[in-house]
Amino acid sequence: MAILLTKREMEILELIAKELTTENIATYLKISTSTVETHRKNLLRKAGVKSSVGLIKEAFEHKWLLINNRII
Repeated sequence: MAILLTKREMEILELIAKELTTENIATYLKISTSTVETHRKNLLRKAGVKSSVGLIKEAFEHKWLLINNRII
């Protein structure tokens, strides 16, 4: 079964992969930190993982991330 991420979840995922903090992501996207945390929790739930490291591992496996404008 394919896991579908929203456009905003993809944005949050890319910023997590760039090692931005919740506060930095919120400032960058002009949203609240609680909204960022909600998106992060949804990403973790959808990926079936418990940490940001697990999330990034799943992102690579499912080719959710772009590096140098290429899906990896």
